[in-house]
Amino acid sequence: MKKVKKTNAARILDNLKINYEVKTYEVDEEDLSAIHVAETMEMDIKGIFKTLVARGDKSGVIMAVINGADEIDFKALAKASGNKSVEMIHLKELQPLTGYIRGGCSPLGAKKAYPVYLDSKAMNQERISISAGVRGEQLILAPTDLVKAANATIADIVR
Repeated sequence: MKKVKKTNAARILDNLKINYEVKTYEVDEEDLSAIHVAETMEMDIKGIFKTLVARGDKSGVIMAVINGADEIDFKALAKASGNKSVEMIHLKELQPLTGYIRGGCSPLGAKKAYPVYLDSKAMNQERISISAGVRGEQLILAPTDLVKAANATIADIVR
């Protein structure tokens, strides 16, 4: 059996003694959507959360963790993060800023500890799935544990 190399995100959870489960799935380069991840892992989309990286006019880079089926509400994210406006970063900036690639961006273990905003819907779930920081690997944990590990702010940030 191939030993899975621990990601930075998993190491952070280990250091905090937070319980989590690692689930792997087959990556489809043509479809990196959270909906595809849910189908491949045979999980309800309500439990799959994606990490979006944005830039606020005042705060700079921030991360938003929202349900895989939802769309970000930029006005709500701006308000929650103390910005007047927020927009997605350009894809070409993702790796230099976070160390992650599209389809494998985790709210934990990025190059810098950016502010993380977790959509309040996550708190309705017993456990949620987030990227482990690589494509094909998810971390499943309690939303309260993600809040603790990422020092996340809970806010209503989806449409």
